[in-house]
Amino acid sequence: MSQNILVIDDERAIRKTLAEILTMEGFSVDEAADGMEGIKKIKENNYDCILCDIKMPKMDGIEVLEQARQAKPDIPFIVISGHGNMETAMDAVKKGAYDCISKPPDLNRLLITIRNAMDKKSLITEAKQLRKRISREIEMIGESDGIRKVRETIAKVAPTDARVLITGDNGVGKELVASNIHRLSSRSAFPLVEVNCAAIPSELIESELFGHEKGSFTSAIKQRIGKFEQASGGTLFLDEIGDMSHDAQAKVLRALQEGKITRVGGEKEIKVDVRVIAATNKDLLKEAEEKKFRLDLYHRLSVILIHVPSLNERRDDIPALINHFMRQICEDHDLPIKQIDEKALSALQEYNWTGNIRELRNVVERLFILSDKTITLADIETYIFLK
Repeated sequence: MSQNILVIDDERAIRKTLAEILTMEGFSVDEAADGMEGIKKIKENNYDCILCDIKMPKMDGIEVLEQARQAKPDIPFIVISGHGNMETAMDAVKKGAYDCISKPPDLNRLLITIRNAMDKKSLITEAKQLRKRISREIEMIGESDGIRKVRETIAKVAPTDARVLITGDNGVGKELVASNIHRLSSRSAFPLVEVNCAAIPSELIESELFGHEKGSFTSAIKQRIGKFEQASGGTLFLDEIGDMSHDAQAKVLRALQEGKITRVGGEKEIKVDVRVIAATNKDLLKEAEEKKFRLDLYHRLSVILIHVPSLNERRDDIPALINHFMRQICEDHDLPIKQIDEKALSALQEYNWTGNIRELRNVVERLFILSDKTITLADIETYIFLK
C-alpha cells in the first residue's frame, strides 16, 4: 500500500515536478495550490507526510503548520523555502515542523528527509499503540467492594518503598496488582523484573535470583547477572514465593535485611536497590507453622498485605470484565464487537469460576470466536457448560 504525501505550493511547476518525482518513487501524491486548500485536504484525508511552501497567498506555511498540528499532530510536516525565507523556515522547525529544505530542493536530500520523517511517524505510532496496549493490560476492571479496596491500597502504598505481599487464588490477577504498584511508584522509570518461583527448579533459583560467576558449577560457562541486579533501581516481583526453596529463602531474607547479594560462586558483596513485591496463592503463616516457609521472611515481605478477591467473590464485576475482554479481542483481531444477551450474561455470572479472571478471559475469547453476532444462552451451554 503506497504512502500518501500532500504537496502544498502556490507554484504549479514546483507542485508538478515534486508530484512526478515522488510518484516515480512509489508514493501517492495529492496537491494543494494554497494553504487554505491544503488545510481542507489535511482535515479530510490521511497523509503520511506533508510538504509545504513557506510563502503563499491567503495563508502562509507557518499558519498551515499551526493548523495542521492541531488537526493531525502526528503527520510529519516538511517546510520548503526560498533562500530569503530560511529564517522563517527555521522558525517553523521550532514550532513542530520535521525539517526545512531550501528551493530548489536537492532531490536526494528531499527523499531521505521524507523517508526519515515517515520512519519517525511509524515509531511514534508504534509507541502509542504499545503504551495503549500496556495501559489496557494493566487496567483494573470492576467496582465491587473487594476490587475498590485493592485499588485504594495500591494508591496509598505505590508512592512508598514499602514491601508488599499479594495473596489470592491462581488467576485472580496478582501480577496485575504488582504492575500497577510499580507503574504508580517513583521507580516506574526503572524495570519491573518478574520471577516465577514455581517455574524455576530449586537447584537453579539461587542462580536466577542472585546470578553466578563463571565456573561456579558445571553449566556456568559465563558470568550471569541475576534478577536482583537486573531490577536495580526498580521493582522485583517474586511470584509464587511460597514455592521457593529454604536455601533461597535465607538468601532473599539476607538481601532484604542488608541490601546486598552475592552471586553463586562469588565472594564479592554487591549492593542492590530494589523494591520487592511478592505474591502467593498459599497461606504462608500455615506454611511457616509446618516449617515450609520462614516466618522471619514472611514478616519482612508482608509490610503491606493486599488480598485479591476471587472472581466468585466479585460476580457483579463480570459484565464489565466481559465488555473489557470483548473490546480487547475486537482490537486484536480487527473485528466488530459482539452482543451478549441477558440470559447468557446471567449464566456467566452464576458460573463457578475456578480459574478466576484468566478462565473468564479464555471463555470470552472462545465465545467470541465460535458464536454468531449475538452470544446466547445456547452458546454458553454448547461451548462452556458442554451439555
